Formats: sequence, C-alpha cells, structure tokens
Amino acid sequence: MAGALCLAASSAMAQVGEIPDRNGLYYHGHDMMWGSSQWGGFGMVLGPIFMILIVVGIVAGIIYLLRLFGVAGPAASSHAAHDRALALLKERYAKGEIDSTEFSERKKLLAD
Repeated sequence: MAGALCLAASSAMAQVGEIPDRNGLYYHGHDMMWGSSQWGGFGMVLGPIFMILIVVGIVAGIIYLLRLFGVAGPAASSHAAHDRALALLKERYAKGEIDSTEFSERKKLLAD
C-alpha cells in the first residue's frame, strides 16, 4: 500500500509542467519582496514593523477591555481604597476625634 502511494506521489510530482498564467497580473514569482511590486521592496522592512504594531495594538486593546470591565487597574483598586477609607473613619470615630453625626455624614458620603 505504501509503495503504491509513493509511486502515485512521484508520478504526480513528475507531471508538474509550466506554471499557468506565469506572466499574469497577480503573479509575483520568487522575487515578490525585492522586485518592482509590493511597496518597491520595502516589504522586508515595513512588514515586521506592522506586525509589531498589530501585536502592541492587540495587547493594548486587551488591557483597555480588562480595565473597562473592572478586572484590572484603577477600577479594581477603588474598592480597596473605599474599604481603607471606611476603616480610617471608624478608627477616628473610635479614638474620639469625630462625633457620631460627623461619622454618619462621612460614612454616607463614602457610600455614594
């Protein structure tokens, strides 16, 4: 079976002849990056730069979406800052630095 497949593959490869439409409009050939097409040969230089820009754009988009939905960044740390502010307010009330009316007013402001 393997011999028959090898024989069929070799005979198929031997039948490759002239490339059809070789001089056609969209045939770039072996020199497509250095030839007189596709940015005049600057594809070798600009291609990697565009690839890096695309990767940076994707990473920036992911970071933006994570911050937008509150998974990372300032939105996630705002809850911790609120808890710390409430703890400091309770501590000041316990020490007697503020009275109960000021405590309730500031606690209400923190809740908003």
